[in-house]
Amino acid sequence: MNPYIKIHPDITKALESNQAVVALESTIISHGMPYPQNVKMANEVENIIKNEGAVPATIAIINGIIKVGLTHEEIEFLAKEKDVLKVSKRDFGYALSQKRTGATTVSATMLIAEMAGIKVFATGGIGGVHRDAQNTFDISRDLEELSNVNVAVVCAGAKSILDLGLTLEFLETKGVEVLGYQTKELPAFYSRESGFNLDYRMETPEDIAKLLHAKWSIGLKGGIVIANPIPQAYSMDKKSIQMVIDRALEDAKKEGIKGKDTTPYLLAKVKELTKGESLEANLELVFNNARLAAQIAKFYVNIE
Repeated sequence: MNPYIKIHPDITKALESNQAVVALESTIISHGMPYPQNVKMANEVENIIKNEGAVPATIAIINGIIKVGLTHEEIEFLAKEKDVLKVSKRDFGYALSQKRTGATTVSATMLIAEMAGIKVFATGGIGGVHRDAQNTFDISRDLEELSNVNVAVVCAGAKSILDLGLTLEFLETKGVEVLGYQTKELPAFYSRESGFNLDYRMETPEDIAKLLHAKWSIGLKGGIVIANPIPQAYSMDKKSIQMVIDRALEDAKKEGIKGKDTTPYLLAKVKELTKGESLEANLELVFNNARLAAQIAKFYVNIE
């Protein structure tokens, strides 16, 4: 056993007995939502996965140890702690060697999930190509890990603060399938519509599980994006949310916000400008993704 990684006994038991396990990231707890909504969200997501018959595995770094599966106390600690690193691939060495606490991004969670043998991961939205990336070169590490790591990511598309068209182009270049769950259009996080068509519409969790199995069985490397639209009742108007995002982007530029601070700043600004409506939408899409991820994971282990 690697001294830097600790897998919760419940996760180990589930993996050894071929039970469905769903990985969950932790930046949404530390950087994505305020306290106490973040704790309530994290616990609710885990309960949804359990109710679907799968085992949740929330992933984070606690005092220099990678934890696959957090206790309720560790989730509470992560939600309240102010000095939490946002950990991507480049941050692992520092966080582990300096015994820091870090929340894992989509890319970091994928890497750890693969280390642990977990194939399905639920999140809110993936990162991607930022707007004006032709000048800033700001492209999320999520896209690189999706091209290399054999983990399926259930999300509500890419975060709508990004350049969705360029994000799709990048994923195509890297050979990453983007599957629309019961839709042919890429969802845009807060909204069900983006204006961008997808190549493949998948109707059932079972069909998605079969696709994962087929791809990885022939030795092809890389993840799969499963784009699951936010439930209709919580979908925000495409034009209205776009105006809010444009305003948030302008404010970020004025304040000189760059790099890994960009996404947390923009999400907080959008929440402020929508008077909290975006936070409710964010919660509901995460719950929706957790439910679908658990269903896919259950079918996948039965194929195996």
